[in-house]
Amino acid sequence: MKKHVRIKMCGMTRKEDLAAAAALGVDAVGLIFYPQSKRFVSIKQAKELLDANPLFVDVVAVLVNPSEKEVREILAQLPIQWLQFHGSESPAFCHQFHVPYIKSIPAISEVQIRQAMSVYSDASALLLDTPADDEVHGGTGKTFDWRLIPSKSPLPLILAGGLKADNVAGVIKKYWPDAVDVCSGIEASAGIKDHQKMASFVNAMGECR
Repeated sequence: MKKHVRIKMCGMTRKEDLAAAAALGVDAVGLIFYPQSKRFVSIKQAKELLDANPLFVDVVAVLVNPSEKEVREILAQLPIQWLQFHGSESPAFCHQFHVPYIKSIPAISEVQIRQAMSVYSDASALLLDTPADDEVHGGTGKTFDWRLIPSKSPLPLILAGGLKADNVAGVIKKYWPDAVDVCSGIEASAGIKDHQKMASFVNAMGECR
């Protein structure tokens, strides 16, 4: 029996998009607290977005090389269930907040991925994303070489990078990650979700979820 593949929709900036994600039954939504991102939200904006957050949808705070103070402010002021680190954060830095964390790594080689599994062994999951420049850190809309995905992993794997309705089922049925993370593939423009694309993405997963 194949595993249930969970869905995270990332880069939320509008209440109506959060509501649409919840109505589609997604497992988690991501808010990006990285000022260089086109999908950046401040703590104040996030509070407004989450003041009526639907029940049973986890909220993930997406961060890139934040300070300890920044992370603690987010955790103190917002209902965050997961931290997701996209920079060069050390395992000790990620672990210190005592909140489940996801470590994103650029999928460069299988050796590098396996090294990350060992280094971040206390992570809740590893997110495999398309390599990008130091300013972008994800959300490029480009896929990576999926042949790099390890067939076995001691940690749950989340697949990101260029996923959309017309390719998500194929990659799941071949590699069966624990979850998929979609951002640009469900957008009309950066940070503005297209509800039809969101529905098409979920529908394309079919029995995988």
